[in-house]
Amino acid sequence: MTTTTRPDERPGLPAHSRSFGARLAAGAATPGGAVYVLVLVLLVSIIISNPNFGEPGALIRFAGRTAPIAIAAMGQYYVIVSGEFDLSMGAVVTTQVVIAGNMAGDDSSQVVPVLVLMLVVGALIGLVNGLVTTLLRVPSFIVTLGTMLALFGFLRYRAGVAPAGNPVDEFREIGRGGIQDVPVVEVIPYPLIIVVVLATLAAFSMRRPFGRSLVATGDNPDAARLGGTSVWWVKTRAFMISSLSATVAGIILVGYAGGRAVGQGYEFSAITAVVVGGVVLGGGRGWVLSAAAGAYALELLFVLLTVLHVPSTWRDSVQGLIIIVAVAASARVWQVGRRGGAPPPTTEPDPINDPINDPTTDSATPTPPTPGTHQGEHR
Repeated sequence: MTTTTRPDERPGLPAHSRSFGARLAAGAATPGGAVYVLVLVLLVSIIISNPNFGEPGALIRFAGRTAPIAIAAMGQYYVIVSGEFDLSMGAVVTTQVVIAGNMAGDDSSQVVPVLVLMLVVGALIGLVNGLVTTLLRVPSFIVTLGTMLALFGFLRYRAGVAPAGNPVDEFREIGRGGIQDVPVVEVIPYPLIIVVVLATLAAFSMRRPFGRSLVATGDNPDAARLGGTSVWWVKTRAFMISSLSATVAGIILVGYAGGRAVGQGYEFSAITAVVVGGVVLGGGRGWVLSAAAGAYALELLFVLLTVLHVPSTWRDSVQGLIIIVAVAASARVWQVGRRGGAPPPTTEPDPINDPINDPTTDSATPTPPTPGTHQGEHR
């Protein structure tokens, strides 16, 4: 009797011929995919507890408010996936808020020059962090911790960690404004547009040679170096991207906070979002869009706790537990996958046309050696 085998069950068949449902389920089982399921579960739980949160206008405003931490998480991703840490993000955010408050003032003509200055300062901070870490071989944990303390100390000396006043309204509009009179949602916040653009660029960059080199560096820096990668420059660029993302987050937060100092503790929120997104501390594993999704999952969790009337004093405790559980779980899953022979994804997954990054692909089957090579014949 002849047995008919379905196309998606045939061994060795390309991954893109498998059913979409199978690929989707396999992707959701990975740490980077599970965060999207978590976002959906938390969102449904909040809407059940507070139906008003499910209105399109409320959802779009929440997405806009969460944009700064999502941007910071994507920046932190670049550093963490390269095998390093950036603890200076909160201090960079605060520094940028102080710069905006003290230099933008009430002169709308100063908006563009101040924005350029903030970006330059952010890039320089990241450059210093990267060079000291890579060329002087000082652990990034120590380097960025020192940067954080130095920046906060300088700000307290110069301004008491507070801007001189609120920046001009044109500057604040970046963070609190939006496209008005949009059907259904009423307004599309500018921060949401910014985070979508940056997420698109981040996903594109991780599919380019820089992204592959970044992940390879985090996975095995010695092998990456032998493969021709300038490890010091790859990591330095990661630190610069991290500081620039903190700068953009600071620019947006000026719209919400105005003259109030913000940013302290932002680095821990960003790291928590990254590990919730399934990125492994130590480098070499994880997806940048999942880091952004981790930020939304984290904020949705805090909203749920508020809806359930859990005291806000528990927020730090919950965040600490999340870090421990998420790090342990994601590391365990990646280890199991690696022992099974599946190579870790080095770029953003394409579940439809990219068989390399398809979690259902059986990559454990060895390729037969070519006769006449050293692998095929030992004489």
